Amino acid sequence: MPFIPHTKEDVHKMLKVLGIESVNALFDEIPSDLATASLEVFPEGFTEHEVSRLMMDRSPRLQPGLCFIGAGAYEHHIPAAVWEIATRGEFYTAYTPYQAEASQGSLQIIYEYQTMMAHLMGLGVSNASQYDGASALLEALLMAVRIKKGKAKRVVIPKTLHPFYRQVVKTILPYQELVIEEVPFCNDEGRILPQVLQEIEEEGLAAVVIAQPNFFGVLEDVDALTRVVHRKQALVIAVVNPLTVGLLKEPGLWGDGGADIACGEGQPLGIPLASGGPYMGFLTCKQQFLRQLPGRLVGRTVDAKNQPGFTLTLQAREQHIRRGKATSNICTNQGLMVIAATIYMSLLGAKGLRDVAAACHRNARVLKERLTQIEGVRSVFNAPFFHEFVIRLSKPVEQVVSHLSRSGIQAGYPLKKEYPQLGESLLVCATETKTDLDLERYQLLLEKVSYDERGESAC
Repeated sequence: MPFIPHTKEDVHKMLKVLGIESVNALFDEIPSDLATASLEVFPEGFTEHEVSRLMMDRSPRLQPGLCFIGAGAYEHHIPAAVWEIATRGEFYTAYTPYQAEASQGSLQIIYEYQTMMAHLMGLGVSNASQYDGASALLEALLMAVRIKKGKAKRVVIPKTLHPFYRQVVKTILPYQELVIEEVPFCNDEGRILPQVLQEIEEEGLAAVVIAQPNFFGVLEDVDALTRVVHRKQALVIAVVNPLTVGLLKEPGLWGDGGADIACGEGQPLGIPLASGGPYMGFLTCKQQFLRQLPGRLVGRTVDAKNQPGFTLTLQAREQHIRRGKATSNICTNQGLMVIAATIYMSLLGAKGLRDVAAACHRNARVLKERLTQIEGVRSVFNAPFFHEFVIRLSKPVEQVVSHLSRSGIQAGYPLKKEYPQLGESLLVCATETKTDLDLERYQLLLEKVSYDERGESAC
């Protein structure tokens, strides 16, 4: 059934046209004993997510298991209305991603998306999305070099940045004759120390990337890092989980002048885990850098009759007029994902985003406390975190993960390949989708696969 959000005024007008007093009159053919049937077996006051979980638990054929893997792709509850609206014909097939003839409805929702993302990041302007978070970061780095007018060819990225993002950057930037430098993280805190950035040479430095939270889920000292970078006359590029700004300071308020560019993966905003995609990257910046912002931009204007309308604007792309002089030849608009993200943010609002972020942090904190009570399991970093954290196991992490998966638990993301210095470590994520019983189940199963009744290894 389509999701049709009638207002009270809409309902009143409909009833007036039909000549009836209430909506109940439309169902007078239903026997009164059925209309007042008891729902005692169904708990009161459940949220949509709780109802979904209840139905899952009561269906013997559905055994979805529990996912505690994050690492850049996160399981969140998506209200049913999001994709019910996004997949209506008005949106699902009506947009033409690369053409200037996109429908007014599509242009309007993209305009609203840009407004929401700019507000969310605390910056002046947003484009209409990139292919994914990694390509958005790549575009941000190229943008920073253009802002510096080619006089700076060095960019700095931290080793706490997502490994896949670093791979994308290292694949493309060398062909632009740019130098990539990596800075190490503190082994105790799992984040970048300001003094490490202070040691970076200022000459030729275009931009420094700051991830918040970083790949380990740890919160960086963004204010101190931003001040150090700006003192070196370089740009700050923030790579942000957009959901975190429900609780944390937005990039536009970092330090004294704020981050210059903010980008990241928009998947947490209403896009499901679907075998790796499709996702969409967001890219925002300060107003003065608007001309260097790649991708589609939608503006609001008025026509000859002074009626409001929406149109593509400032399009410096190869598909239009500038070809080789375009700000980007590789940017992509994920139109349908943008629509879903806009609907998601509209439905939740500021309070909803804050509540989701708070629930994520609460669950992660509780889970970390539970897991580190197990003998042989300890926390790796001692810094604040959002909804991911790293634990070190006394047993081979791959074997533990394999055992837990057979019990329906996806335990986390092993870090040994990308960060061998961390040993048998596991990146664990807990979002608002997890209940206290889920967290307890993870704790009990991890304890069980680590030790049998005699205290011997079960692996």
